[in-house]
Amino acid sequence: MTTSQPREPLPGTPDAAEELAGLPREFPPHRWGFGAFLLVEAVLLASAAFVSVLVGDPAPGQPLPIRTVLLGTMLPTMIAAGVAVLATSLRGNGPVIDLRLRWRWSDVKAGLKFGLLGLVLTSLSAYVWTELVGNADATSAISALIDDRKMSVSAAVVMFVYLWLAGPICEEIIYRGLLWGAVERLQWRSERWGRIAAFLLSTAVFAASHLEPLRTTLLLVIAVPIGLARFATGRLAGSVVAHAVNNFLPAVAILFGALGLSSF
Repeated sequence: MTTSQPREPLPGTPDAAEELAGLPREFPPHRWGFGAFLLVEAVLLASAAFVSVLVGDPAPGQPLPIRTVLLGTMLPTMIAAGVAVLATSLRGNGPVIDLRLRWRWSDVKAGLKFGLLGLVLTSLSAYVWTELVGNADATSAISALIDDRKMSVSAAVVMFVYLWLAGPICEEIIYRGLLWGAVERLQWRSERWGRIAAFLLSTAVFAASHLEPLRTTLLLVIAVPIGLARFATGRLAGSVVAHAVNNFLPAVAILFGALGLSSF
């Protein structure tokens, strides 16, 4: 497949006429594609493996230190997102244009709607999943890491901020930003078909990339409203807000559990 013509604001999306306000009306198509995404995924996996060896296993019976939280859960995803941004800067027009990072209040509203929808779907799906296969199989990797383990207050707050805000931003840059843009870059029958393909592939890859096979179906349910926010707005901010809303209650639950307040 060949690359498309220079990318213009997606027709039919909110504020499409103002999408490139203050920017040149024409700009060259970006030169990155699936290779950039695969590189980012390789960096994510390699840095996670390296950090796991560096941090080692936490001492049993001791609160998780902030170093383990920062390095073990946050650093690999943040490094990978940084590489994604760097790829757009070196091989494209930068993250604002290539990843559609321009901010609109309409994106916030759409993200809130899809995020709340995601919360409902996630809660129902998690309940059904737990009834069918048990609570252990529905536990995420992060939940398993801190299960029955207290944290220092600083570590717990950092974990909360990451799960609620920093993590969604980084993951959206990688999946609904870089991967989405790589799919759209291919020549489709219409831009709408390209967006549909980007939605479907990014949703599936997002779920599979967590490397939690037992929870892949549940992660697909979580990913659909987030991808719909990106599809509906045509920009990344909508899916970031939806992702953050969807993560808020689980992040609060993990925060309380880590501080030993789960009984309240």
